[in-house]
Amino acid sequence: MYQPEQIGVVAIGRNEGERLITCLRSALDCCPNVVYVDSGSTDNSVAAAKRLGVDVVNLDMSKPFTAARARNAGAHALMELHDLQFIQFIDGDCEFFAHWLEQAEEYLQQQLSTAVVAGRLRERHPEASIYNQMCDIEWDTPAGDTKACGGIMMIRTEAFRQVQGFNESLIAGEEPEMCVRLRQKGWKIHRLANDMALHDADMHAFSQWWKRTQRAGYAYAEGASLHGAAPEKHWVKERNRAWIWAVAIPLLCLALLCYKPLLGMAALAIYPLQIFRTARHFSGLGKFKWTQASFLMLGKFAEITGQFKFYRNRLLSRRSQLIEHKR
Repeated sequence: MYQPEQIGVVAIGRNEGERLITCLRSALDCCPNVVYVDSGSTDNSVAAAKRLGVDVVNLDMSKPFTAARARNAGAHALMELHDLQFIQFIDGDCEFFAHWLEQAEEYLQQQLSTAVVAGRLRERHPEASIYNQMCDIEWDTPAGDTKACGGIMMIRTEAFRQVQGFNESLIAGEEPEMCVRLRQKGWKIHRLANDMALHDADMHAFSQWWKRTQRAGYAYAEGASLHGAAPEKHWVKERNRAWIWAVAIPLLCLALLCYKPLLGMAALAIYPLQIFRTARHFSGLGKFKWTQASFLMLGKFAEITGQFKFYRNRLLSRRSQLIEHKR
């Protein structure tokens, strides 16, 4: 039986406007225990949340903002206010499907070895831009036990405490990194086929997509540096793919063009061939499969710039700065 008093919801955001109100209302419809964590909004987000009766946590602006820090702050606030079994995290640009919290709680009550459960995230307006559509495809992942999930998920408070929550120093990829530590403690991560939430990417510019993909590359490099050793090899393949496609192959082609131009031109054909090969895996997308495959290839170049940022920061002992793609 659904026990909403056993669940707390943490919503995080900055300058989400009406999207935040929609998000908080969808949470309040399902659960009485809701906390909103604000990361320095300059709009009326804090006032709007308070009008809805939601507890608000304002992050200290003297410290760098990260989603991990915001989620931890919200979780700790909830656990101080209530005796909870589960915490559901959501971003301020999302809206819960009506029965998600009930379905997630039911699964965790039955599967005592599972720490985290997530569901199907759907893009609110996939037709609005090719970037939104690619997000919707990205959200469509197989159901079942998995190695990691995104930031919209439900977790046992017991498991959250055991691993001390998210790593607040990470500017991206904090959710899969926490999942690594949970699995190292013997917990399972599970993805249900049920609809979980609507997400509003609101991406309409190439520059937004580039920065978002660049941030992923940063996360791959940092994740591999933390947990890249065997047997975990966290994000090692993702990190290495960018180096192969965006560094090694271009350098090889350039060398061939300098010394054997015809062979160099022929070597460049590996890119359209790879796009063709990738598109075959998206046969259900119709003509959009070519767009999807082409951007996946182009994304390797965005990812490598993100990796360069990570390695530069580590070499110079610089503090990581957020890579933001929202307008």
